[in-house]
Amino acid sequence: MDHKRKSEENAQAGRKVHVEASWPNKQPDEQLDRYLLESPQEDVTHSDVWRVLRIQSEFVSGFGSLAGLGPAVSVFGSARTEPESIYYKQAYHVGQRLAQAGAITITGGGPGTMEAANKGASEAGGTSVGLGIELPFETGLNSWVNRGINFRYFFVRKTMFVKYSQGFIVLPGGFGTLDELFEALTLVQTQKITGFPIVLVGTEYWGGLVGWLTDVVAKERTISPKDLDLFHLTDDPDEAVDIVLRNMVKDKEKKSASRS
Repeated sequence: MDHKRKSEENAQAGRKVHVEASWPNKQPDEQLDRYLLESPQEDVTHSDVWRVLRIQSEFVSGFGSLAGLGPAVSVFGSARTEPESIYYKQAYHVGQRLAQAGAITITGGGPGTMEAANKGASEAGGTSVGLGIELPFETGLNSWVNRGINFRYFFVRKTMFVKYSQGFIVLPGGFGTLDELFEALTLVQTQKITGFPIVLVGTEYWGGLVGWLTDVVAKERTISPKDLDLFHLTDDPDEAVDIVLRNMVKDKEKKSASRS
């Protein structure tokens, strides 16, 4: 047996050590958050009141499972990224570097970029977390997640990403990636979270968006020019990881100083 094959088997054996589901098995089109957001129907008072208890239980499940997780970074990007893509390779490297530095990698647990980051972390011997979401076109957590939770509600899942991460690394992605990116930017801008680095990887991909924010949004004064400093842009995944890790060290030192 060659070394590469043995390493792959060892990695396979270490996967899926802790995976929880927040709901019983259902058909893919039975999305509970969709029911919550639909226009009010008959008997909405009773149904929404009981739905609040389901939402509460999902928060409790997430907090209970992720409490004490340790220093972690969330990595975002497209579920459609192919293994041959440079972005897949970059995400893999990000997960690998985070694991080597003792940081935990958190993704949405899906395929594409998420799978790549989870795989990099897992193969480097790190903790690879997946926070899945109920969608009709995805089939659960990828096989490189070794600690995972499935969620019914997007807003509960998004809370977990922010609460248990010390920063976001964002590779090219679609609406879901943009949603997470702009929510994080809004939370930092409004100081709901502080000391939270956000790094975009891929100048060619993100350049148009950054240019629009600079040349249109900031010039129209719908954001402050200093808001453009809330994120970093790079082509180097190592630089992205270094930015987040440096901030984690500063945050740790700041907390230690405040206790003394």
